[in-house]
Amino acid sequence: MPTPGPRDRTAPPPAVADLLRRAVSPGFDAWQRRIVRLGGCTNPIHLHGTAHTLDASSGEILHSHTTDDGPLLIPCGNRRSAVCPTCSARYKGDTYQLIRAGLLGGKQTPATVTQHPRVFATITAPGFGPVHNGTKARCRPRRGGHTCQHGQALGCAERHSPDDPRLGEPLCADCYDYPGAVLWQAHAGKLWHRLALQVRRELAHIGGVTRTRLARILRLSYAKVAEYQRRGLIHFHAVLRLDGPDGPATPPPTWVTVQALEAALRQAADQVHITDHGHDFRFGKQLDIRIIDAFGPGEAVTSAAVAAYIAKYATKGAEAAGAVQHRIHSLAELELLPMRDHTRRMITTSWELGGRDQYKDLGLRRWAHMLGFCGHFSTKSRRYSTTLGALRQARTDHRAEQLHQALGIGDRSTLVVGRWRYAGHGYSPAAALIAAGAQSNQREGVPWPNVS
Repeated sequence: MPTPGPRDRTAPPPAVADLLRRAVSPGFDAWQRRIVRLGGCTNPIHLHGTAHTLDASSGEILHSHTTDDGPLLIPCGNRRSAVCPTCSARYKGDTYQLIRAGLLGGKQTPATVTQHPRVFATITAPGFGPVHNGTKARCRPRRGGHTCQHGQALGCAERHSPDDPRLGEPLCADCYDYPGAVLWQAHAGKLWHRLALQVRRELAHIGGVTRTRLARILRLSYAKVAEYQRRGLIHFHAVLRLDGPDGPATPPPTWVTVQALEAALRQAADQVHITDHGHDFRFGKQLDIRIIDAFGPGEAVTSAAVAAYIAKYATKGAEAAGAVQHRIHSLAELELLPMRDHTRRMITTSWELGGRDQYKDLGLRRWAHMLGFCGHFSTKSRRYSTTLGALRQARTDHRAEQLHQALGIGDRSTLVVGRWRYAGHGYSPAAALIAAGAQSNQREGVPWPNVS
């Protein structure tokens, strides 16, 4: 038997070899265009089927598309930047436009909203035990060298660097109230709902009117996102605006000022609570409220800055606290995942509490990977501004208009009838190379050559 020779180091990797074979095969240009048009989506959806563009009045078929030459690829649409940078960037841009329209007008929102009382608030979670958090000053300076009942120091005199892995970790994990932290997370969405109701009650008290009367003359509009802190608990960033009874098109009563809104929010945040499962859940004492100015003279917080800030956090998830992106199906699975001890204990506590009958209704096991938080990351009131659906529909309509022009259909009213089925997701090794190049080019603003 001949002795095997040395490995041919000139042979291309399998993915490159696959791409080279594709490049010399028929239909390469069409295959490449399907991938490039995704802009580098990391996990596209594959669809098989047909679509017919019909004249809406006569029923004449103006154009047909089938997947005989390859599946239709559509973006995954995931909002989390850690999962898909391309789709999350689109989601971030849409969120920015939504928030901005509610502050400066546009997208069917009148520009007069700049004259309405508006504030930007950050509402935090309470503390469930001291954690390391000092980056600009000493962490937790304490005299006397006292220790807790478990022998851990009650203070920390260090000034931590921003990348210190101890940031967010409890000084003593055995003293930290993990059940309380997880259960607070599970009720955070309800707390926000109660807060919005309480703000209205406080405004009615300030104006000396009943709540029924207030609903006829004033409307509270808001948009918010949830952000994970390093300690694993969320806090809310929110824009709150006061309108007249018909929303942004009408001004609020003259007695309603931005100072009244700020006072009502502070009072509501201090009072609102939920008693459930033997616990009393409240917001934390730290509350930051800033008045929003349309264009920002001096040190005022500008509308554009607020919109950009909220949009940034709309694409973040629990990864900021060191959690995972997928659901946990067993504690045995958790043991195999690399993560911080604090995050692991948050997830373990969620799983253990979720197995108790009294907490079944909270779905804690389902949301263990989110450290117990089961609310929506990004929400808004109905009249705040446009919707994400409207923004996506506008983008779809624009693409349909471009297709009409390319097909020579013009301004004819059309109807698209399609039949599609799911056929998988992701990329082949060769397609992944094209997608990586498209994502890099898009990030750097470089057009892809020879693709129309």
